[in-house]
Formats: sequence, C-alpha cells, structure tokens
Amino acid sequence: MPRHLFVKKSFGSLQVESSGEGHGLKRALSATNLTTLGIGAIIGAGIFVLTGQAAAQYAGPAIVISFIISGLACAFAGLCYTEFASMIPISGSAYTYAYATLGEFLAWIIGWDLILEYLFAASTVSVGWSGYVVSFLKDFGVHIPAQLTAATNTLLVEVSGMGWKAVTGSLTHELLSKGIDIHSLPQVTALFNLPAMFIIALLTVLLVSGIKKSASFNNIMVVIKVAVIIIFIGIGFAFVSHHNWTPFIPPNTGEFGHFGWSGILRGAGVIFFAYIGFDAVSTAAQEARNPKKDMPIGILGSLGVCTILYILVAIVLTGIVSYTTLNVPDPIAVGVNAMGPSMFWLRPVIKVAAVAGLSSVILVMLLGQPRIFFSMANDGLLPAVFAKVHGKFRTPYVSQILTGVIATVLAGILPIGLLGELVSIGTLLAFVIVCISVMVLRKTQPELHRPFRTPLVPLIPMLGVITCLAQMMALPFDTWLRLVIWMVAGFFIYFLYGRRHSKVRKDLHKAP
Repeated sequence: MPRHLFVKKSFGSLQVESSGEGHGLKRALSATNLTTLGIGAIIGAGIFVLTGQAAAQYAGPAIVISFIISGLACAFAGLCYTEFASMIPISGSAYTYAYATLGEFLAWIIGWDLILEYLFAASTVSVGWSGYVVSFLKDFGVHIPAQLTAATNTLLVEVSGMGWKAVTGSLTHELLSKGIDIHSLPQVTALFNLPAMFIIALLTVLLVSGIKKSASFNNIMVVIKVAVIIIFIGIGFAFVSHHNWTPFIPPNTGEFGHFGWSGILRGAGVIFFAYIGFDAVSTAAQEARNPKKDMPIGILGSLGVCTILYILVAIVLTGIVSYTTLNVPDPIAVGVNAMGPSMFWLRPVIKVAAVAGLSSVILVMLLGQPRIFFSMANDGLLPAVFAKVHGKFRTPYVSQILTGVIATVLAGILPIGLLGELVSIGTLLAFVIVCISVMVLRKTQPELHRPFRTPLVPLIPMLGVITCLAQMMALPFDTWLRLVIWMVAGFFIYFLYGRRHSKVRKDLHKAP
C-alpha cells in the first residue's frame, strides 16, 4: 500500500487539540460522572437478559466462570484503553489512538468499525427496552398493539399466559411439545417497533441539550438499577439452594458449546455483549475536567464494579432456581417468582430497574457515536458539518441528530439478534486494534509521558488480542460477512472523500 495511507497524527497536535477552547466541547464531567457513564453503558441487557439465557443454553451454574473469562478479556483491553485515554484526552476513542500509532488508513477502519458498536448497540438495547416497557405497561392494563412492538415483518402469535411472541423454531418446538399447533393461534405481522423508536428519539433530544444534563440523567438511572440489583442479590442469597448448583459444570451433551468446558467458553462469547460499554467512557475524554486523572478511574472503576455485580447476580440467580428454567426474556423475574408470593412486590421493581438500566445504556451509546464523527470530521475524513458544535449547548448536535435518526430507523425495523451480533464483532475488532496500538507505541515512542501505564507490556496487550480474536472466531459466518460488506462500504467512502480531504495529509504536503 502507498506509504501515505499510514501517515500518523502527531502527539503534539493531539495535545493542542485536547486543550482547545472556543468552539470545543465543554469540559464538565468528573471522575464520578465518567464512572457512572461506564456503569450506565455496561449494566443493561447483559445482566437482565443474557445471564439466564446463557446459563440455560450453554454453561449452567458455571456461567459464573464465563463471566470471569469474559471480564478478564475486557480487563486486558480496558488497561490498554486506559493508557491511551490518559495520554490522549480527545473524543474519538480507539479511532484517535489508532491515528497516532498505526496511521490514517487503520484509523479510518477502526472509526468506521466503531459505528457498528455504538450506533447498532443503541438500536439493539432499545429493542430490549421496548420489551420490558411493554410488559410493565401491561401489568397496569395499558396494552400497546402487537403490530407496533416488533421488527418489521416479524410474525407474532398470541400464546396464552405468555402474550405475543415472535415465531421462532424454538417457540414452535416448545408449543408442539405441549400439543399446541402454532398455526391455530392468533397471528399478526409487525409493522415496526414503536417503543424502541420512541426512546431513541427522546434521548437524542436530551443529548443535544447538553452533556451535563445527559450525565445527570444517567446518574439517576445508574443509582436506580444498581440499587435494585443489590437488593436482588441481598434478598436472593436467603433463597439459594445448593442443590441448584449441582452439577456446577453440567456434562457436555456431545456437541461443542453445549455445557462442559466448551459450553463455558461459548457462554463467555455470548455474554461478552454484557461488558460492552466501558470503552464508551473514552469517547467523552474531551469533556472530562481532568482527563489524565479521571479517565483511568472512569474506565477501570466502571469495569470493576460491573464485573463484581455480574458474578454475584449469576451466583444468586442459578442458586435460586435451576438453570434449565432460565431460557426466557426475563430470567431475573423468574428468580423473583421462585422466592414465593411474599416477594412478588419485587417484580415491578425489577422491571423498573431494567427500564432504567437499558435507558442509560442507550444514552451512553448514543453519546459515543457522534463524538467519533466529531473527531473524524475535525481530521477532514468526514464532511465538516459533522464537527459542528451547538453555540449554546456545546454539543456536536448535527452528528447527534443524524445518529439519532438512523438509530431510530434501525430500532424500528431490525430484529435484536442481527443487531447484537454486529455490535459484538465491531467491538471485539476495536479492542484488538487498541491492544496492538499500545504495543506499537511502546516500541516506537517509549519516551512519551504516560500518566497511566498498562502493566506487563507486551503480555497484557497480547492476552487482550488473543482473547478478543478467539471470541470473534466463535461468531457466525453471516456476522463476518456483514462486517466485510460494512468495511468495503467504508473503504469506498475513505478513498472517494476522506483521503482527499485529510487535514493531516494536507499538512504533510505543506511541510518543507
């Protein structure tokens, strides 16, 4: 490839950019704000949905080990993110880190890839938010038409005691085992997912109005969901039966990934989605009051708190009920039901926590994506309009509105499974590039001041690369195909626009 494809952004220019004033982003976030942003992004669909489903299908009670494995993989990447975030307090996350270490072309690849993570993650989680809200409203006699609660063209059937469900192979098999013909049930075809579209539109308006307001809203949501999770853990321990943990590692069924140690590894890959979000803290680096001190606290603090909560929830949930009963959209509610009638008051509380938890995840994902656009536009790789900052609110409002519109459409028409797989592969690729970047920079510029240093380099970054690549390899072929198509589209945009308008490249040509 031509050498100019790998032109790098100097650390001197990054430091100037990070201290820029005037039309820059507002520095309003404290270490506490950054930590709660991380917790807000991480705790959501993973703890309220995936914990039970992964235990039921792959790992059994040993899902606890799966959480530890996946958490370690994120810890390796998190340590690498933290070194960069303290050195380069610029919006843009892994995109900016790659630009400074690996060059422009690879920076474009990671920036384009990050769109998969943040944009599609917001849409993914909004679909889960929709499910909990529909269920919560139903408890109070408010019914949203089924046609407005699922992805476009999804076939829904009404099952007694279960409500409207999307027709899948597993549902058909389950009903047949009970002697029910799925074709005999009332059916409708969904138009779009209205609640999912509504929450994205609402949070987009909030994000345009200012980072401080958004952070305050997120803080409230985080307090609600963490408080309820702690209540569930505290009360749940009293209802734990050790019999439900036997066997702790169910024997393998003869198929790779279904229980046994291979099931634990498969479970780790599936619940990886539960950890996505801590890296979103780094996208807000340019809005941190003291990024060199606060970014490490925000990234590592949020990751540590969430890992502990995940492990405790997994221990309690699989101790209250048999893991075989947890393959449902609301496994924690199943656990509450098993506690007996005296604990039924906790069910609506859990649903409120789920709604709050998912709201904060959507908020942080929608916050991250426009800041990637902002950095890429500042570098000339995207049109300058994406770098426009609102005169009053000092937020990248054009990028924010565009992100909100696209995410709203995706949430309304696409199913959660397809969205979730794209998010996972996009995030894992970002982690791999950040880990590689740390090793490259330590070799090429060892003299740079690093307020936080990733320990045991190159061991920690290499472990990050290996664990993330292993999880990528476990994803379906169709997901890889969609990633390739997405990247090819990105290459066209880069070579037709970004490469010609790159400010770094133009400065290089001006230099004597």
